[in-house]
Amino acid sequence: MPRERNLTRVRTRPRGGAVAAAGLAALLALTGCSPDGGKGGTGGDGGGEPAAGGTALHAVASLTVKGRAPKTGYARERFGTAWADTDGNHCGTRDDILKRDLTAVRFTDGHCKVASGKLAEDPYTGQAVTYERGRSKVDIDHLVALSDAWQKGAQQWPGRKRVALANDPLNLIAADASANRQKGDGDAATWLPPNKAYRCDYVAHQVAVKKKYGLWVTQAEKDAMTGVLKGCPTLKLPSGGAPTEAPERFAAK
Repeated sequence: MPRERNLTRVRTRPRGGAVAAAGLAALLALTGCSPDGGKGGTGGDGGGEPAAGGTALHAVASLTVKGRAPKTGYARERFGTAWADTDGNHCGTRDDILKRDLTAVRFTDGHCKVASGKLAEDPYTGQAVTYERGRSKVDIDHLVALSDAWQKGAQQWPGRKRVALANDPLNLIAADASANRQKGDGDAATWLPPNKAYRCDYVAHQVAVKKKYGLWVTQAEKDAMTGVLKGCPTLKLPSGGAPTEAPERFAAK
């Protein structure tokens, strides 16, 4: 938002003072300076205030911009066995995220395999969604799709880093299956959640993941991210999740 300025009433001056004031105003207009010694305007993209450190909007400016690399060679297996137990808690990553994101959770084995639950408010649609194992309308989505990551740096990584990305809770969310499949491997320039109330959090997590793992973005993607985050300029950049390299017992081709 534009910076609010304190306006002071100008006192009436003799003619000579008025001429001097007019000259000063003309000089300030030419130099772009304001009377308090600062620059006119408020800085930042499009004339907005510079984003504060620690915010998602500040972080998006630091992402590297490159073109999308070819998808050649991509396969899910390049990111390791699906839902590997990288944190060593004896539960697969999928069940870990279901336990984290669902309510009224019931298990098939008492502690790990989620049998049923409810996504009280699906982040992508804003609707309630019921989860039943084997007949689920709930997917576990990679906020930064693995194919998108492959085309923006991950194909150059060692296998254990790809395994880490695929199982990092920072990059995972339980979501409505239909909406998730509409997203496919899209980035922020090609797909945003229909639920507008979640878009800031969605994009902030994508920025956090791409910054954490050193993935790049296209210019269109960065522009889309910036556009969303300007609507929530104080939103903090998400953090945490797993280490960026899986334990040695995991591998990917």
